[in-house]
Parts: sequence; C-alpha cells; structure tokens
Amino acid sequence: MLFGRIWRFYKRYAALPDRIYRIQEALGRIELRQVALCSDVRQAEFRVFSQWGEDGIIQYLLRYVPVERPIFVEFGVENYTESNTRFLLTNNQWAGLIIDGGAENIDYIKRDAIYWASNLKAEHAFITKENINELLSRNGIVGDIGLLSVDIDGNDYWIWQAINTISPRIVVCEYNSHFGSSAEVTIPYDEAFVRDTAHFSKIYYGASVAALHSLAVAKGYSLVASNAVGNNIFFVRDDLVGSLPVLSPAQAYRPAQFREYHDEHGRLTYDDFDTRSGKISHLPLYDLKTNTLRKISDIPGVLIP
Repeated sequence: MLFGRIWRFYKRYAALPDRIYRIQEALGRIELRQVALCSDVRQAEFRVFSQWGEDGIIQYLLRYVPVERPIFVEFGVENYTESNTRFLLTNNQWAGLIIDGGAENIDYIKRDAIYWASNLKAEHAFITKENINELLSRNGIVGDIGLLSVDIDGNDYWIWQAINTISPRIVVCEYNSHFGSSAEVTIPYDEAFVRDTAHFSKIYYGASVAALHSLAVAKGYSLVASNAVGNNIFFVRDDLVGSLPVLSPAQAYRPAQFREYHDEHGRLTYDDFDTRSGKISHLPLYDLKTNTLRKISDIPGVLIP
C-alpha cells in the first residue's frame, strides 16, 4: 500500500514539468489575444519562451506582415527552452531550423518532446560567414521565409551580411547598446569568436544598432521595433512594411537595462551602464564608416563617460 502511494506521488511529480509547460503556453495564448488591442508595438511585449518581450513583438508584427511560407531560422538557441521562435513553433505551427554550436544543446533539443511533436530541425554547427549559406541550403531553407533571428553573441553583423540564400520577411537581431546609438561599429570578424573568452566582462560582442540598421537598409529592410530592455531590434522587408512606423537607430535605441558585466573572477558586478561602458573603452571595434579598427574610446558616438 505504501509503495502504491509512493508510486502515485512519483507519477504526479514527474508530470509537473509537462503541466507547467502547458500552463505557460495557455498564458501565452491569453497574452496573444491582448495584442489585438495594442495600438503600439511597445504595448505588445510579452514573453512565453523569449528572454524578454520578443514573443509579443513578433506576434504584433505578424498582424501587419503577411507570411506565405511560415518558416523560421534561429541561431544561438542553446537548448531552445528560451528562444524567439519557440512560441511560433508551438502556437502558430510554423516549421523551422535552429542552429547552435553546443553539441549538448542539440542533443537536449532532440530529446525534448517538442522535437517529435513539431516540424523542427536542429543543427549542430559553429556558425561562420563562410558556412552559413551552406548550412541553410543543406537543410532545405532557401528563398522567401517568414522570420530570421540572429543572436550568436559575437559575429552577428558579419553573419547576417553574408546570408544570401534566404529572404526573410521579418528579421530579429541582437545589438550591443554599449556601442552607442549613432556609431556604425561591430567587433572585428573572427571566425572563432566566443563571447565568454573574448573578454572577461562578457559585454564585448556583437554590433551597434546603427551598424545593423545600415546593413538592413542595404539589404532592403526597415527598422520597425525594439524591445524595452535594450538588446533586440526588429526589421521588416521594405516591400512589406505597409503602415508600420519606420524608426531611426536613435529612436529604436535603448541602453541595456540588464547588468551582465563580470569582473576578472567571473563575478557579476552590477555596475551601472556608464561604468560598464567605460571598462571596455580600450577594446577594438571595426568602424564601418572608415573601414578601420579603432579603440572604443576613439570612436565618436560610442557612449563612454
């Protein structure tokens, strides 16, 4: 009798993660119904699986952007429990390709029930500008797709610049707010770049909002949204912008509200924004206006106290 009680308790306990997951999805569907009442994209932010409010922003944009091929691509998903596209997969029934450089992350995803229950491909690869198009093509992702999400904490600018095999209707890209709102700068390209080892602070990575905006314009995209915490911006292909307001980099820019600076011993310091920026002012960035490598402190427009 005691064994039976223990067994019933164990089964209920084992079922908890799945029940919590279903509640999480249900709450997301409730939040989604409120998006229809939003008159501005900033009011639409909510998160189900995204790190911040990206789930809501994407759903808001889909009210204005028609999608003929509901396919997404997302880079840098880790184990995919937190991502910009998981809600699209489970709620909107999109198909997608996710890529991550950690073999353990891809193994985790393939063991997750979402992998058999959804039209999802997971690829283990360390993305470079030299291999990205081949990675997309060999997985059958070419031409017009619904959404591309770029967040690899490093060569984001260079990877998006290199992509020429797909034409996503919506692009989500992470920017580094410590590089300011007006300077067009990015980390120098290094195919082996890893954020955690590039500098102990872990805030030396990626590109500025102005650099990504300039690249987007060259590719035929308009900047239409940014999230409130200051790390992601959203572009829509020019032929589909319609009535969506178009933003300048300065309008979209937000200083990062999260404090992720680490000291030499790997400890979070909780420094304010200006202090964090000052501590990386000696590091080099590639200035896209002058095509030169310069110290952060020498580049006009980068926020250094």
